[in-house]
Amino acid sequence: MEDRNTLGQRIKRYGQVSGTMAGLASKLLGERYLGIKIEREEHAEKLVQALGNLKGPLMKVGQILSTIPEALPAEYSNKFQELQSNAPPMGWPFVRRRMKTELGMDWQSKFKSFEQDAAAAASLGQVHKAISLDGQNLACKLQYPDMQSAIDADLKQLRIIFSIYEKYDQAIKTGQIYTELAERLKEELDYELEAKYCKLYSYMLRNEDHVHVPEVVDELSTSRLLTSTWLEGGRILGYKDSDPEIRNQIAMNMFKAWYVPLYNYGIIHGDPHLGNYTVRENLDINLLDFGCVRIFPARFIGGVIDLYHALLNGDNELAVHAYETWGFNGLSKEQVETLNIWANFLYSPILEDKIRPIGEVTNGIYGRETAEKVHKKLREVGGVQVPREFVFMDRAALGLGSVFLHLKAEINWYKVFNEMIEGFNVEKLESTQKQALEKHRLQISE
Repeated sequence: MEDRNTLGQRIKRYGQVSGTMAGLASKLLGERYLGIKIEREEHAEKLVQALGNLKGPLMKVGQILSTIPEALPAEYSNKFQELQSNAPPMGWPFVRRRMKTELGMDWQSKFKSFEQDAAAAASLGQVHKAISLDGQNLACKLQYPDMQSAIDADLKQLRIIFSIYEKYDQAIKTGQIYTELAERLKEELDYELEAKYCKLYSYMLRNEDHVHVPEVVDELSTSRLLTSTWLEGGRILGYKDSDPEIRNQIAMNMFKAWYVPLYNYGIIHGDPHLGNYTVRENLDINLLDFGCVRIFPARFIGGVIDLYHALLNGDNELAVHAYETWGFNGLSKEQVETLNIWANFLYSPILEDKIRPIGEVTNGIYGRETAEKVHKKLREVGGVQVPREFVFMDRAALGLGSVFLHLKAEINWYKVFNEMIEGFNVEKLESTQKQALEKHRLQISE
């Protein structure tokens, strides 16, 4: 079987990952510390090729970086954006073999047409455009072979990196971060689970006229092939120089796409990189790719709301309660004060009742100055163990914030947020969440 997780495959993977990344990293270090100049465009091209050919989680590093304006030199950020939807794809012979495995020898007879060239290629699979027998445009996401080995290899590399990191810097304890990343990445291999998440999002956003979710075609889907309706749309960066009204409308639609499910159902799309949504001509949003979804206990969302009110009213006791609800245990006064610095940064757009941008870029990265300040203080107070649930909440907030910065959106975020959480209570959320999860045969993430 193509997907068997064998020792030989894992060893091969480790060698690819370690050798390729070490070689590229050494060139960057040589430029930085030894003054050895490199051709950055050529080097960036090789880096993208390496990450794209390796597939798997390492490629997602580039995807995350490309959501943050000016996080990298221009030569690198331009190339890294290709990882969103244009990573090197597998060829037609591979596709035919995989489709036979998933849908049988007569798989082509189940489509009116099936494009040989991939329309998009990403970290774990690639998408082919097809037309159903009844004439409907389809997107067929086909998983690459041996992805379980890829996940295992990259997670081993990540564990080593975290281990080395903690030996010289104990500001952030990485154990729970690693566990959370590992669980979510493994979930991404299960396309049957992703199909359920896609249907769940269609249900949660059913009353949002400006957000669209693909419809899953069950009879053409398996655990390694996900077929859904094709949604036409353009890249969001194509609108970054549009009129303010257009940019603000797109930002509002994005805000609804992410936060209506969070505050009404306790569920978040954990991967807001630029390849996971497109913009329609009427500025509606197409929300795509549901491999990385986080279902939170209702009390966790209650903690999000509690911390907002704590910061708004200067209520330190309520802030401590919120952190403890999230799983930050035994915090000292100094640790709480330090966490409040980061919280005030994340919540700042919704603490002021006025039209304003989401934030600003400092030293090239959204949140860098605040993150460095918090990191320094955490080292001084003995570090902190980051709870699992916090990982993708933080990632989504920073990723979406970066999108809003790309759009240069200026909105009264305070008003939008307070309208969204009006009437919120944990018991109501538990009820709506339970109903939605039972309807789609899902459960809260561990």
